[in-house]
Amino acid sequence: MRIKSLVLMVCLTAFLFPFLSAVVVAQEPQVYLKKDLKTWNREKVANGVGTLAGQFAFNRHEAKADQVIKEIGWLTLQPGDSIGLHAHTDNEDAYIIVFGEGVFTDSQGQKTPVTGGDVTIARPGDSHALENTGSVPLFFLNVVAKR
Repeated sequence: MRIKSLVLMVCLTAFLFPFLSAVVVAQEPQVYLKKDLKTWNREKVANGVGTLAGQFAFNRHEAKADQVIKEIGWLTLQPGDSIGLHAHTDNEDAYIIVFGEGVFTDSQGQKTPVTGGDVTIARPGDSHALENTGSVPLFFLNVVAKR
């Protein structure tokens, strides 16, 4: 009887394992294809100017409590548009500039020109702003993380 139970358990495990592992993988994707990114456009972010256009793998409203990265997406500011100066109290926000020209404003009000390849970060307690000062769209990656 014990051998039959053991054989049954092994067979059941072998049969169910692909289904169980598929469920776990589906809950935590590791790849977000461009075609599947979600649009989240916002107007006058932090009292800025114009539209902050975004294509996100996920945003802060979708991230789970135990996930450190709360938001990741491609963002675009058109010429003259901006994200206003705003504070980060309990998270970190990094901008990875991909293309275009802008001005980054830090916690002390220091303005720094930024262009493709530059990286900015606002840690807890920091403030920041970003303005497109160029004549073409400013494209950047945005990553928000929280412990």
